[in-house]
Amino acid sequence: MTRLIVAAGGGGDAVAAAMLHAALYGNEDQAVILTYAWDRLLIDPLPGPRRPADFTGLERLTPDVWSVPAQARPIAPAGSTLPRLAAELPATFALLDPHQGAAGLTGQLESLVNRVQPITIDLLDVGGDILAQGDEPTLKSPLADALTLAACCQLNEPVRLLVAGPGLDGELPPEAVTSTLGPVVRMLTAEDTAAISGVLEWHPSEATGLLAATARGVRGTCEIRDAGLPVLLTDESPAVHEVDLDDALSRNRLAQAIMSTADLDEAEAYSREVCGYSEIDYERNKALWLNEQQPTNLDPATIRRQLDQFEAEVRTRGVTHTTFRRITEALGLKGGQRDKLRQLLIASRPEQYEAPLWRIADEA
Repeated sequence: MTRLIVAAGGGGDAVAAAMLHAALYGNEDQAVILTYAWDRLLIDPLPGPRRPADFTGLERLTPDVWSVPAQARPIAPAGSTLPRLAAELPATFALLDPHQGAAGLTGQLESLVNRVQPITIDLLDVGGDILAQGDEPTLKSPLADALTLAACCQLNEPVRLLVAGPGLDGELPPEAVTSTLGPVVRMLTAEDTAAISGVLEWHPSEATGLLAATARGVRGTCEIRDAGLPVLLTDESPAVHEVDLDDALSRNRLAQAIMSTADLDEAEAYSREVCGYSEIDYERNKALWLNEQQPTNLDPATIRRQLDQFEAEVRTRGVTHTTFRRITEALGLKGGQRDKLRQLLIASRPEQYEAPLWRIADEA
């Protein structure tokens, strides 16, 4: 039997989908995870999502949907975590292509459902920004989630919306979505994270990393992203809630607006109108800035000195943990240097590594 999980925002939501499948359904059923190839600029230097033509080695599942096997490769300069996920996780990863808007995504969903005949369909979002109304000042990336929500709401099959780790993406505080959250279907545990433990060692997703960390018992305040957003890690953070799909759509004004869109540019225009911006515009601007930056030499002594300064600064804000993505950007390094930085820090100060997060050292 097959279970279909739609990763609402792509990226780390696909990793969380693999963890949730193992936690909820065990290993008896086959997981098909439908997700964008939309990685942050740390992985993919090109703004926006990738389409099937940006890969070699894809396998056709339906006329509209391709799977991403382990041997697939993004065509340079594009990057993608999906082939490695396919190599390391026991799931079929199918590619969502939003370039034909919500209407195109709905067609892809319909064709995939007809092909694999899943016994359940879940739409998973880590953090809860899929419940955003669109005008929240902390909202950063509403478009990807709004597109999948709009598509799932038009599917003539029952879809269960799941929100894992409310607030962990730093986009909406937990209290902003509490009234919409339904019952807890799973309180994730350290045992549940075993399914993705290897992936967490290299995948840059912050929200899913925080979800796994809290499932393992980490508590405190974690600073994430380039903006240094503070995220509380509490006893409620590992919860997976069911949410009424229609309630989510009634809140999400962007999803309502893009229901009939036929291309990504049109959906982007609605995002600018409803939310005041497009996350792809942000990626375009940041990509231009990153291209102008020169790589910095990872001198261990210099890095340790800069890290000490960074930790002293964030301690004044009550921060107890951070992510390697945050450290990479705070130290002015390029995204491609994240893995080497991570290895350097863990090797030099292993006691501060609370996988997959970095614990801020106590004041000397």
